Amino acid sequence: MHALYLLIAAACVLVLGYRLYGTFLAAKVLAVNPNLPTPARRLEDGHDFVPTNRWVTFGHHFAAIAAAGPLVGPVLAAQFGFLPGALWILIGGVLGGAVHDMVVLFASIRHNGESLAQISKKEIGPITGVAAGIAVLFVLLITMAGLSIVIVHALKHNPWGTFTVTMTIPIAIFIGIYMRYLRPGKLGEASFIGVVLILLAVFFGPYVKGSALGVFFNYSETVIKLGLPIYAFFAAALPVWLLLAPRDYLSSYLKIGTIGALALGIIIVNPVLEMPAVTEFINGGGPIIAGKVWPFVFITIACGAISGFHSTIAAGTTPKILDNERDIKIVGFGGMLVESFVAIMALIAASALPVGDYFAINTSPEVFAKLGMAVDKLPMLSQLIGEELAGRPGGAVSLAVGMSYVFSNIPGLNHLIAYWYQFAIMFEAVFILTAVDAGTRSARYVVQDMIGAIYKPFKQVNWMPGALISAALVSFAWGYLLYGGDISTVWPLFGVSNQLLASLGLVVGTTLILKNTGRISYALATFIPFVFLSITTLYASYFNLTQVYIPGGKTVNSIISIVLAGLFIVIVIDAFIKWSKIISDKKGLAEKQAAHNKLVSELTAK
Repeated sequence: MHALYLLIAAACVLVLGYRLYGTFLAAKVLAVNPNLPTPARRLEDGHDFVPTNRWVTFGHHFAAIAAAGPLVGPVLAAQFGFLPGALWILIGGVLGGAVHDMVVLFASIRHNGESLAQISKKEIGPITGVAAGIAVLFVLLITMAGLSIVIVHALKHNPWGTFTVTMTIPIAIFIGIYMRYLRPGKLGEASFIGVVLILLAVFFGPYVKGSALGVFFNYSETVIKLGLPIYAFFAAALPVWLLLAPRDYLSSYLKIGTIGALALGIIIVNPVLEMPAVTEFINGGGPIIAGKVWPFVFITIACGAISGFHSTIAAGTTPKILDNERDIKIVGFGGMLVESFVAIMALIAASALPVGDYFAINTSPEVFAKLGMAVDKLPMLSQLIGEELAGRPGGAVSLAVGMSYVFSNIPGLNHLIAYWYQFAIMFEAVFILTAVDAGTRSARYVVQDMIGAIYKPFKQVNWMPGALISAALVSFAWGYLLYGGDISTVWPLFGVSNQLLASLGLVVGTTLILKNTGRISYALATFIPFVFLSITTLYASYFNLTQVYIPGGKTVNSIISIVLAGLFIVIVIDAFIKWSKIISDKKGLAEKQAAHNKLVSELTAK
């Protein structure tokens, strides 16, 4: 099958989903009100609550949610064939992920930009609030470690890529100062300058690598594992306008531009998808993912279809900078669907590789030798790129090879394959670091809220001592997990915990919709995805616990899995009690329904 067919089908599904389902949810179910001032307006403090241009907000949100998940997950899930992953990305993205992100963002906007745990406490009850707070913090720490491990494998002993990624930090700080003090309001100018500087960093990478400066960017795995949490500490503690927002905004340009270029390359080259639609590994026993296609394709592909990590952004940094409620649809629903398109591109890039090359990259040499497969173009690609590509699992390298393979097949561009590869590595690393930025800051908010229950000043998110202490605690915690883990131990735990958090977001959404609209039919928009995802994820957690963690002596993974599953079950029981009370109050439902219908009519008339 040629890739162009899948590309066109995916684009049509996502555009129609945004235009029809997204509009219905925004107008009829949520009744977003552009006349209500957002928390960014009402609570503006110049540090965390800052009204921001809608496209900068979209850029921040998209860059923060679109981390390693939509890139790495589909690449790893290609083990099952391209069809299971493609179906889950498209169906899950429109009916699950986009709904989850928009509803959680809406809920946080209506609760003064509060976190998912705080919203859970108010909408469901104190038991759920406490359980959700602990669960959210666990998931955030695991997520930061899971995302960062991908960067470690991509940048270790890669001075070209490390230099380019490092340079995005001072560039972002300069653009932040430029937009706030030097040329306020000149968004176009700042964007142009920032993008040009990033491209120059890519261009000068090989020269730095070959010079005396190269040694300063040639880091071991250990050094990168230590450096990432230190960087995250500063990103979480500095004012949002100085590093986080401009870096994420510039990154979104890079991401969308790269994905657009990859889509154009696929149209021009129209490569054959070498990976079969379905492989023998759907029944389990795969060299990358040991379990069966159900439930593991739904766990491996989180970002790109539905991801709980998104709720930490949608109820973290984004509601504090969203300028108007009318932007909820494009930022929440639209940002998720763009991420789904990114995931489809990643799946195509991986599936276009010769099957033997794909497995040679994503497994160790010992495992690959037992598969009875032969490599095809991998030795030639390793020589052209200048790096040994085999035996580098984690998904990042195989995606970069797949992208450079597509680009190098465009007439006249084959001699630039090393540039394409390093650009793709930088593209992936920037994707991930923007999520690490925002995720660490969101975890900082959660920790401040928890400590604030004991010592009140911590409740103030802009209180600098509290911000610094909380950022340090969070960065140390996930840095510890990163330092002692690898892709085989961290990523499965990340996948399960991430989807449990998504289920929690859908629980909160279901409660909010029932209370606001009085319509059970509207609440099904979040309830149906919740049921499917929770059953799938709990089974995957049970499989990992009984078949991988306990037999393998992975005590920390076992304890975290049990704690998260227990917390989730407590939350679900508490939520069902709350739902039964709301539904049994027929008079209250009728009153809520009448009030909601009146509001929708008034907003439609305006």
